[in-house]
Amino acid sequence: MGKLFGTDGVRGVANKELTPELAFQLGRAGAAILAAGKQRPIVLIGKDTRISGAMLEAALIAGITSVGADVLLVGVVPTPAAAYLTRVLKADAGIMISASHNPVEDNGIKFFAQDGLKLSDRTEDEIENLINSNSTARPIGDALGQVYHETEALELYINYLLDTVDFNLKGFHIALDCANGAAAEAAPAVFKALGADVSVINDQPNGLNINANCGSTYSHVLQTYVQEVGADIGFTYDGDADRVLAVDEKGNLVNGDHILTICGLQMLAENRLPHKKIAATVYSNGGLKQIIKQAGGQVIFTQAGDRYVLEAMIEQGISLGGEQSGHVIFLEHNTTGDGILTSLQLLSVIIKKAEPLSKLALVMPVFPQLLKNVRVNSKSEWELNPRIQEVIKQAEIRLGSEGRIFVRASGTEPLIRVMGEHSDKQLLSEVIDLGAAVVQAEL
Repeated sequence: MGKLFGTDGVRGVANKELTPELAFQLGRAGAAILAAGKQRPIVLIGKDTRISGAMLEAALIAGITSVGADVLLVGVVPTPAAAYLTRVLKADAGIMISASHNPVEDNGIKFFAQDGLKLSDRTEDEIENLINSNSTARPIGDALGQVYHETEALELYINYLLDTVDFNLKGFHIALDCANGAAAEAAPAVFKALGADVSVINDQPNGLNINANCGSTYSHVLQTYVQEVGADIGFTYDGDADRVLAVDEKGNLVNGDHILTICGLQMLAENRLPHKKIAATVYSNGGLKQIIKQAGGQVIFTQAGDRYVLEAMIEQGISLGGEQSGHVIFLEHNTTGDGILTSLQLLSVIIKKAEPLSKLALVMPVFPQLLKNVRVNSKSEWELNPRIQEVIKQAEIRLGSEGRIFVRASGTEPLIRVMGEHSDKQLLSEVIDLGAAVVQAEL
């Protein structure tokens, strides 16, 4: 068996790569490792709106209860809700069934420890090793686990979000794209409770339409909608609502880097940014680093993946971090990216500044970036390919100190990502096109 865990849990095409049999094994091994030593451990399970969610949930239930752990089902909730509920409902572990922004045929299984944090590489390796050894206990009789339902789970999460802010949104017209996913019920409820006038699209999930030409990976849909309805601001979520992109009143996209800049500068000004640091990935725009540095702060860069951002935040005592894609972590509030929470924090700055989002977003200079995703037959050992390494070396020479190139394998898809940044758009295009062409030819 190859390595199961990627950068965001175990993912694959549901019923093909991510089979019920594998979900059963993950449930058994995950419960055994994460709830070791507990008399009657509880594992919480949430899911997004995919048709395959029920199938994988059933398999996980069978696996978890077969090792003597109880299951607490919370139904369709955002990923950050699963992390939050794992903590507040005092579960010994949590599981979210979701493939985030991926298409409906994909699904994923991600684990949370009892503190709501994603698992370390070491713990994931332990789970994989236990699956391979097939040595988990099989209790019988009353030692088997049972299944319970938390019917007020989503309400608990919504109330928690409302408790993180102290303003009302009366007079604000907010447009939402819920990606026909896990935000469909929670996001409109939160903004309506705060008094906003809310216009919503893609809030009718049917199991098949999650992320289908909607949500954060199709941000142009909300950009058009904001202008059509005359909204003051818009928020577009992905399928499990752990990421968000904003749209200003003019229909311009405001990505995760802009959100980190706007919120980070405000937190710096209010002396609420520990160590004056923000964590971001190598994909973040150089403009973020520049403007935060000018304000007296510092941006710490990590490898791609919000789990690595979170690890750096915990290690260095940082409270704000995120990705350009819209995963933003406010660690004082939650242990994972939270799209709805991020929306509220951004609105808080807009209210304090009494300025529209279009003006606030201008503070961050944007350095030209180019990203090409190359679909490949195999991602393994790409770093050992001499032609790829040579084209990267030559790119670094051509871009010099004013630019950079970054090549990595996707953690969730069969892609090699080739990204570059430089003030000269023509040079940047030439370098990235050549790099992508070599990767495609070789792989």
